[in-house]
Amino acid sequence: MPGRFFLTSDLSRITGFLGAIPGGRMTLSPRRNIAPGQDILVCPPDRRLRLMRWGMIPVGRVNARGRPVMETIINARSETLFSKSAFQGVRRCLVPADGWYEWTGEKRRKAAWRISPRSGGLLAFAGIFDIWKGPGGIAVPQIATVTCEPSADVRDIHHRMAVILSPDTFDAWLTGSEDQAQDLMRPWPDGSLTVEPATGVTWDAG
Repeated sequence: MPGRFFLTSDLSRITGFLGAIPGGRMTLSPRRNIAPGQDILVCPPDRRLRLMRWGMIPVGRVNARGRPVMETIINARSETLFSKSAFQGVRRCLVPADGWYEWTGEKRRKAAWRISPRSGGLLAFAGIFDIWKGPGGIAVPQIATVTCEPSADVRDIHHRMAVILSPDTFDAWLTGSEDQAQDLMRPWPDGSLTVEPATGVTWDAG
């Protein structure tokens, strides 16, 4: 959808793929299980890589009593991205990944699947971000990935997938109009992904 993903490529490969530069002194270790709530590597429109918390507290979202809703959103649906007030004013970004995980089966007997590019290259998930401002002046950069209908490659294991962008569309996603961005929010071409059983992953660690 994704709910967990992995990024094991080194920093030089990631910057070359995204056409980006590290933001400040940045080191990067392979991560085989990245979970919501953790800091993840993000490429904003200025192409300077930075870390942001995966999970957004939506701007202006309130409950029936008019109080702020603090529940985080890790994935935003492409179909309503530009119409929901919760995402008003967010900016767009790229999230590099080597692949992601999905699960099938009954609770406590679920099978984990590893999804990655058939070509062996990197992926760029479409993302949105903003800065959450909390009590005491705290400011937390936060991000959510964008999802769409699944391609044929992943349809049997999940009803949604991340919006994946190719390098020739990076500029349009990062700085283009809403109409340009809307055109990019579609399933990755059929036959481009490999789905295989996920083994050797510790699910409670990042």
